[in-house]
Amino acid sequence: MGATKTQEFTKTQNELAAIAKALGHPARVAILQFLASKQSCVCGDIVDELPLSQSTVSQHLKELKNLGLIKGSIDGPSVCYCIDMEAWNQAKARIVGLFDSYKDPSCC
Repeated sequence: MGATKTQEFTKTQNELAAIAKALGHPARVAILQFLASKQSCVCGDIVDELPLSQSTVSQHLKELKNLGLIKGSIDGPSVCYCIDMEAWNQAKARIVGLFDSYKDPSCC
């Protein structure tokens, strides 16, 4: 969808679409699961957990960081990543809100 069409949708719809896009790749889901399980900042361990090259993992980390679901801090030559709890809770609320909006399971 072109940038000119996103303005036709609500802020919530655009935010939910961005979350869905970020979660739309299994590597990014795996990264989030790994970070959530550690509940602390993780540096080089992410690459060791995934069957992907360092550069590919870095691209996925960049997508998650751009969305705000994770944050990173520079610690010497490496960058440590962790879940951004505020963004995590906002994303959770958007997703739960979508699924909770369906009220009548007897339509079909």
